[in-house]
Amino acid sequence: MENVTLNVSGMSCGHCVKAVEGSVGALQGVKKVAVKLDKGQVDVEFDANVVSINTIKETIDDQGYDVK
Repeated sequence: MENVTLNVSGMSCGHCVKAVEGSVGALQGVKKVAVKLDKGQVDVEFDANVVSINTIKETIDDQGYDVK
């Protein structure tokens, strides 16, 4: 398992947290996802053999947030 912390802008409320955690958490290979709304960060634990970091970033982007 790999762990990554992504800096994400545009998240501002509980709906944002649910959107990101729900969409990323639904990806095959993602074990855990946690949004730190106050820091604008998303922590993801995932299996790199199953899902790529680029897929995770694209999923967040598809929810309307910018991954830096």
